[in-house]
Amino acid sequence: MQDQTEARLRRIRGLVPPKRHDARTVAALTSNPGCARRAVLDAAGVDKERLARQVGFPSSFGQSPFAIVRGNVFEKRVTEDECVELLQLLREDLGIDLPVVSYADLSSTDRTGDTSTDRADEMLRARYAGSRSRLFQAIVDARGGGASLFMHPLLRMPVGGRPVYLEPDLVAVQRGGSLQVIEIKSFPVIDGQADGAKAAAAAIQAAVYVLALRRMLGRPELVSDDVVLVCPKDFSNTPVATRVDVRRQILVLEHQLARLTSIDQLLETLPAELTFRMADRRDGAVAESVIKLTEALGHLPARYVPGCLSVCDMAFFCRQEAVGCTAALGVGVREQLGGVETVAEALGLADGTVAPTEHQTEAATTLRTIVRAYTSALDLSGKPRRRRGAE
Repeated sequence: MQDQTEARLRRIRGLVPPKRHDARTVAALTSNPGCARRAVLDAAGVDKERLARQVGFPSSFGQSPFAIVRGNVFEKRVTEDECVELLQLLREDLGIDLPVVSYADLSSTDRTGDTSTDRADEMLRARYAGSRSRLFQAIVDARGGGASLFMHPLLRMPVGGRPVYLEPDLVAVQRGGSLQVIEIKSFPVIDGQADGAKAAAAAIQAAVYVLALRRMLGRPELVSDDVVLVCPKDFSNTPVATRVDVRRQILVLEHQLARLTSIDQLLETLPAELTFRMADRRDGAVAESVIKLTEALGHLPARYVPGCLSVCDMAFFCRQEAVGCTAALGVGVREQLGGVETVAEALGLADGTVAPTEHQTEAATTLRTIVRAYTSALDLSGKPRRRRGAE
């Protein structure tokens, strides 16, 4: 069954190397667990940014090349000389128990240049096994008074019934055996304050690593509820470390992961020939390919909400597709109008020109109550009423 699923996902991807899941994609997927489109595209490793560009709806979020370079420079600064400056911050500013530290970089060391999917899968499995073994040994050593710092260990946890590999920046094993996730971020902390949205996103992504680490070890109590975010101080490259409690984020993630439909179930509903093999031309201006890709996307039910615009490459395509749907008005509206799919239907239920179905009765009652309240307010204000469809 697993081989069949993998074969289907490869066909959907178009037989090219997959785009790997990471903490950002897991966080985005769990923020909207009912979106089958994102679930399948992520599981297959489809390059959503390129796909959106080819169907004519390029995304506008993500880091700029400048921000990526700046982030790489800052990470190099933090981790140079086996993280000597970072270790000083952790000990002195945060009181983390890391005396004499054993340091290991567990990043990929493959130099073969082999980019085949089978080779990549083999490497991931080997790296995961090695990381797991090193972490367990470090916990044993820490109970004897040692401490360890691992750079880029590879973790794994199931998402929609499929294994997803995740790579935190650093994991510290403190004396005594407790583990701490450490994430390096390039957004600045200015006068002790970071950008709220960026800090919140970083906390969710770090919580993904905490959850993956707990599931990998099978000992949740060994992994701290706090994560350490390391950011540039003010407008310099000087690092500053901050503890962030991610217990709430972990609870939300666990709940949302449990709500995800398994990839196997989703694949059962899709045509066997479905594929997102994209045109080779860089500009993507191949009319037939655009038509076929758009038709293929139509087989994957989306669950668009305005929040998708900040986390998903396909958001602009899905927003255009959702024009006239109540879902496009936000999560609150969609939940209040459960069973009412379109704005036109909602207006009809509100003014009584559409009879509600059994599942729309409550929503219809709410809409008519709102209309009465709105009409009454207009009468009291003396303003003329606008009829539906009036200019």
